[in-house]
Amino acid sequence: MEEKEFISTSEVAKILGISRVAVHKKIKKGEIKAAKVGRNYVIAEKDLGGVLERVLSPQSKKELTEAVKKTVSEYGETLRLLGKE
Repeated sequence: MEEKEFISTSEVAKILGISRVAVHKKIKKGEIKAAKVGRNYVIAEKDLGGVLERVLSPQSKKELTEAVKKTVSEYGETLRLLGKE
């Protein structure tokens, strides 16, 4: 599976657990770096890390890291096979 370079405002809203309107407000305030494509904004995946760092607490980051490590260790081969589809 190919990783996307850009993410839509709807996808960012789902990731952050906020509305699309809130994402647009954060873009206007400069809290989220985005590029305008036609009438829509897109967020570069490489810039999303900075947004998530501000949203996740240090404890949440630690829990997320541990969950990812556990998932990869238990299902690594399955994930690799799924990624080839």
